[in-house]
Amino acid sequence: MNIHNYLTKAKYLSLGLLISGATLAADKNPSSKFIKEGVWRGVFTVSESQVPFNFELKGKDAEHAVFTLINGSRRDNFHVKAIGKDSVYIKMNTYDAALVAKIEDDGKISGEYRSLVPGFRGNSLPFIAEYGKSYRFVEPGKDVAPKADLSGKWEIKTYSKEAVPASIAILKQKGNKLTGVVMTVVGDTRELEGTVQGDEFALSGFTGPSPFIIKGKINADGSISGEEGFGIYKNLKFDAAKNETVELPDPYKLTFLKEGYKKLDFSFPGIDGKAVSLSDNKYKGKVVIVEIIGTWCPNCTDQTVFLSPWFNKNRNRGVEAIAIGFEQKDSLDYAKYTLGKLKEKYAINYDIAFGGLADKKLVAQKLPALNKFIAFPTTIIIDRNGDVREIYTGYTGTVTGKYHKDYEKKFNQLLDKLIAEPAPESAAVKYTALHPGN
Repeated sequence: MNIHNYLTKAKYLSLGLLISGATLAADKNPSSKFIKEGVWRGVFTVSESQVPFNFELKGKDAEHAVFTLINGSRRDNFHVKAIGKDSVYIKMNTYDAALVAKIEDDGKISGEYRSLVPGFRGNSLPFIAEYGKSYRFVEPGKDVAPKADLSGKWEIKTYSKEAVPASIAILKQKGNKLTGVVMTVVGDTRELEGTVQGDEFALSGFTGPSPFIIKGKINADGSISGEEGFGIYKNLKFDAAKNETVELPDPYKLTFLKEGYKKLDFSFPGIDGKAVSLSDNKYKGKVVIVEIIGTWCPNCTDQTVFLSPWFNKNRNRGVEAIAIGFEQKDSLDYAKYTLGKLKEKYAINYDIAFGGLADKKLVAQKLPALNKFIAFPTTIIIDRNGDVREIYTGYTGTVTGKYHKDYEKKFNQLLDKLIAEPAPESAAVKYTALHPGN
């Protein structure tokens, strides 16, 4: 999502060396404590609010452990490192953040969710976790009968001094259990899990980026009112009413080329040391997918999870892709680290370039053909002639159901159409010259 600068990854080299050394020492010490296998319930303290989350630990030591965050039907896995005799370090994969925690004598875990971005000071959230508790908000046996069924689509009106993207919620309720997702024009919250108790409800989510919570009351007229909390960043009040026909603005029409432009032009440093430009020969006569992303952005990760396997399956059909990363630090060395981790984890076989600092105004300046830049990610599809044929703002993840299926269907239909179009004669001539006899 673009509306919030989610926390992300890498600390200093000295921290990495410290962790590596401490891990080795812990592995050799048979008296070291480790997280107990099984399910856990954690609670972040955000200002005066509590944001619960659930996870499972499998493996009896750091070498074999898998830490899994649980959100409804969604599962996100992370590796664990032991630090010293009684502490653990859980890196949030490609996000530049980590859970750093101590295993207490009573078996509980206490620690903090910490930003690892160099210079990103003060960004941490304390948490505690207890073993054997699988509930989210309410202990078993203490549920209160819900006064309404919140299943359905909700039109949300958010109150803020600053402009806030339009949003809708898609909720599913079964008894007291509530799951769902909040969608905006720039992305979605991923899957949320929560409860309805009497005339009150709550949902939370934690998948690696900063945790999210939404809670409120069911009003007498069936509408709901409450507050959204975005980790350490901000809280926004909202009202919402059921509206099964409400839709967000068309993501295919929000970002477009300015009058007089048909093509996109750029040159950015690649993380492999070579400049990446649409004028490079490898892109001539090809259909090109350009992704504007950031490793700090969960919806960008979800888009990468979609695009990378798609590209690996279709790369020999006359299609190329480029990811332009805008990161939380304006440093090519830092971007090589963060974007390199993304490339490694998701088996990316297309070019990745560094665009600069993660700032929407900066993106618009560096890509002046765009009318404006609204969201990370943004997908730009270019035909064999180098003309921009489609721009999609944001991303709709799998949790959005039919919205994701519609996106996937339209994406494949357009790519099939563009790939089937003939390559321009100049590109065909150049290909023949480079591949005589074919």
